Amino acid sequence: MPNQENKSTRDAYGEALLSLAKTNKNIVVVSADLSESTRVQKFAKKYPERFFEVGVAEQNMLGLAAGLSLSGKTVFASSFAVFSPGRNWDQLRISICYSQSNVKIVSTHAGLSVGEDGASHQALEDIALTRVLPNLLVISPLDYEETKKTVLAIAKIKNPVYLRLHRQASPQITDSKTPFQIGKANILQAGKNLTLVGCGPVLHEAIKAAENLKKQNISVEIINCHTIKPLDKNTILKSLQKTKKLITLEEHQIAGGLGSAILEQVVSQYPVPVKLIGVQDTFGESGKAQELWHKYKIDSKYIEQEIIKMLKK
Repeated sequence: MPNQENKSTRDAYGEALLSLAKTNKNIVVVSADLSESTRVQKFAKKYPERFFEVGVAEQNMLGLAAGLSLSGKTVFASSFAVFSPGRNWDQLRISICYSQSNVKIVSTHAGLSVGEDGASHQALEDIALTRVLPNLLVISPLDYEETKKTVLAIAKIKNPVYLRLHRQASPQITDSKTPFQIGKANILQAGKNLTLVGCGPVLHEAIKAAENLKKQNISVEIINCHTIKPLDKNTILKSLQKTKKLITLEEHQIAGGLGSAILEQVVSQYPVPVKLIGVQDTFGESGKAQELWHKYKIDSKYIEQEIIKMLKK
């Protein structure tokens, strides 16, 4: 089972930035008035000459980021996921992706786990908005440790990247020795009866469900698909050839997210029974993260029920 000490992916981002900045003077950060919430405030304090605050102007943030990248900088542009890519998709498409700018769009507060901030701040469509764009990598790390590895990894490549992070502190499932490679999914738990593929901290709910199901001799293979684009089709396909059943899990609308990507790229070529678990074409609301996960049927109790239902068919 994972380490029960809870840490947030946004905290990992802030710490990884500071680590990067010590040895890479080309690292710069652009913020849209949310430096504390996105955890870039320590970078701003230590490296003020490399920090640019544009205010509540997400479109300008990406325009400035694109310009800085043309001058040879590796740019991290930070806001909430509901605002970036929510408000600046045109600039993301043209100034970043079409131009292949070396900009990392790092957005926090994704998913329902924003909690009490409510529907206006719960980004449930951002994977769909980003994964359709050419040249853009889309990554949703599992936990604190994996987020640090992701930030260090994306700083070494020139590609535009969308990095999806969360506000809520969550259990640490990986550690410093857990392998991480962009574009390579990790099997967290081997199994034979069913494959469950997910991304982000909500995957911990799948781990809880699988632990419970062991009492019924049900063996679930759990895959952490942190890189949504490019998708690791081979790892998922190999698992499906063994289990012949698939459930996907994400803190996002079921339309256009990780589940859709797997349907398009894997299941279309290797048909198996499939169930997509995510938000069902609705907006969220204000409430505690665990309460919202339960109401919108992405918590461990619902996952367990859906696994049993699929295995009985």
